Amino acid sequence: MTIKVGDKLPEGKLMESTEFDSATQCAMAPKELNVGEAARGKKIAIFGLPGAYTPTCSAKHVPSYVQNAQQLQSKGVNEIWCVAVNDAFVMAHWGRDQKALGKIRFLADGSAEWTRKLGLELDLGARGMGMRMQRFSMLVDNGVVKQLNVEAPGKFEVSDAGTMLKQL
Repeated sequence: MTIKVGDKLPEGKLMESTEFDSATQCAMAPKELNVGEAARGKKIAIFGLPGAYTPTCSAKHVPSYVQNAQQLQSKGVNEIWCVAVNDAFVMAHWGRDQKALGKIRFLADGSAEWTRKLGLELDLGARGMGMRMQRFSMLVDNGVVKQLNVEAPGKFEVSDAGTMLKQL
């Protein structure tokens, strides 16, 4: 069953890598993030997408949140999370390449466990990508979903930062 407005975020663990080795420039070992603990007492704009380095995600989705990060914060958003079914090393490098680290937390759901709990999984096996996350955005306040915008397959119309700003 898909998460809906009024629901509490499901418990789960995501992975995050935020440091890079100075010699190799490789992302360092990721740390585990407990979703429930991380969301407690905060207003968070979360957006999910099919994958790091994919065309719409890289050219439109992440940039919309980078460009609007200050406006979101001025409207009370404490953190912005980007979540995808990728590993934490890929998410860290993608965040760095997008010049978004420090503005957005790039969180990995490598096995799609949390994605399944949200009910937002997307089977892209026929396209060689396996199980992924649907494109969406949500506003979460103290762990409770206040807004939810799930895109139709292949669309990018309601999960951008501009839509989120209008909903605050």
